[in-house]
Amino acid sequence: MIDNIIPDVVADLSVFEKRVNEVRETLLANLVMLSEIPAPTFNERERVEFLLEKFTESELQNTSTDEAGNALGLLPGTEGDENILLVSHLDTLYSEKIDHSVSVEANKITGAGIGHNAVGLATLSVLPLLLEKLDVKLKSNLILMGSAQSLGKGSIAGIRFFLSNTKYPIKAGICIDGVKLGKICHSSVGMMRFEITYNLPEDYDWKRFGTIGAIPTLSEIVTQIQKIPIPSKPRTTIILGSMECGTAYNTIPTEGILRFEIRSESEEMVNDLRYRIQNIVAEVSSIYGIDISLKIIAQRKPGGIPFSHPLTNCTRNMLKHVGIKSWIQPDTSELSAFSDKNIPAITVGMTTGVRKDKIYEQIQIDPITKGLGQLIGLILSIDRGVCDES
Repeated sequence: MIDNIIPDVVADLSVFEKRVNEVRETLLANLVMLSEIPAPTFNERERVEFLLEKFTESELQNTSTDEAGNALGLLPGTEGDENILLVSHLDTLYSEKIDHSVSVEANKITGAGIGHNAVGLATLSVLPLLLEKLDVKLKSNLILMGSAQSLGKGSIAGIRFFLSNTKYPIKAGICIDGVKLGKICHSSVGMMRFEITYNLPEDYDWKRFGTIGAIPTLSEIVTQIQKIPIPSKPRTTIILGSMECGTAYNTIPTEGILRFEIRSESEEMVNDLRYRIQNIVAEVSSIYGIDISLKIIAQRKPGGIPFSHPLTNCTRNMLKHVGIKSWIQPDTSELSAFSDKNIPAITVGMTTGVRKDKIYEQIQIDPITKGLGQLIGLILSIDRGVCDES
């Protein structure tokens, strides 16, 4: 069955690998240059310009940016009646103050945000050239998109804006993640990200009974959150991300921020936990007479396609074909935006790596060949209707 849905040019990996090697240096050069461009959320403009330049060099049509700051290019199909959207996020977790220099070795590259998600963007930048080298002609239009405002407070605003305003009906979507090859995400979990902000009033009564200072107060909130019973079904978790407060010895911090998120297969459970935590914050604020606020900075609804969906099955087969063991995990990325619009979509990884979401990530170079093989086969299968629901 698998050989029937992958064209010979991809099924014959020796030929495919030769073609990949012809664009390998271009991909790696683009990867390095993208990684060295700082792109914190809401400040992705330089990466947008770089990607649009590569789209223009590949003679894509409608090369442009939109009101949300996305980078867009269209590769016309021979028929053009349907559209496949490939997306990778432009922004990173790191500010311009972080050193963005890249270290390239024999089979690995190290740099800030290189796996999350410069690899995905570099893949988009060379995909038209690779399809040309493979002499692949698609019936469907292929829309390539670097999505803006995806991480943190961006809350996947770029892809949401595009899907709500595009004139092109999207047949299916592929979200390209840098790490990890073998990962398949076909569903998104419900999620809310929060910031709890502590501000001690200037006229605070220091004689008031109870805990004072940001560190002990926020720590008390953390303790109370950890006492909330978490069900095993639906699968649910509270992830405590970071706490920022204090500057030195012999000082009492008067400001602080606690960041955390709730994830669950159930939207109702997410809302229930939010309500419980709101009460905890309100109680602590009232007891100590301190201004403590809870703010939602990002959220997702649970959704996606089933494990048995043809697109999920096809993706597993692609990985099997290129010799990679697949593993399934839920997602909180752009996949959620597709789900909100009832568009079948999948998230796949392109290579192996370590220290994901650490400042200096490291990715392996050689596995990218198999990642590209998986991606090309998946695009062709969607184009040929293999991934359609009957």
